[in-house]
Amino acid sequence: MPHNTKRSELQRWIAGHNPACVGEAEFLELQSALAPISESYFRRLLRECGVPLDPMVEGVRQTSFDELQESLERLLEIYSTGDVGRKQAVRSMVIEAKDHARLAARSRSTTPARRSEKEEMVMWLLTWLENPGVFREWARLRRMAWESEAGFPS
Repeated sequence: MPHNTKRSELQRWIAGHNPACVGEAEFLELQSALAPISESYFRRLLRECGVPLDPMVEGVRQTSFDELQESLERLLEIYSTGDVGRKQAVRSMVIEAKDHARLAARSRSTTPARRSEKEEMVMWLLTWLENPGVFREWARLRRMAWESEAGFPS
């Protein structure tokens, strides 16, 4: 009998439901169906499944600066129009991403180049948290300064 993995269960659910986008309601339904599953692993599986994700489901992506900026700008749209509870949910997501980036930067197994990238990502996340309204312009200026100095890692 084949072993059911979380990935195969997710693929079966997607094939059965054929969602145009995985929103927060689907996220909760799937999380319950796949329980127990860590949230970070679950989000990674969702990102890899090929179905578009709502920004609140996708979370803060930190694979590259392009992904980081894009995800923070998408969350900024939600934050800017949200009520107090929604704003807190977005802030909590960004705070968690900042904590993860900080842990990665401090890890002994992180290479010096990756450590530098993660430290820079922490700064981006802190800037977003301290003043979300200036983030877009700050990120544009930060990229311009970095590109003129040594090349901006994407």
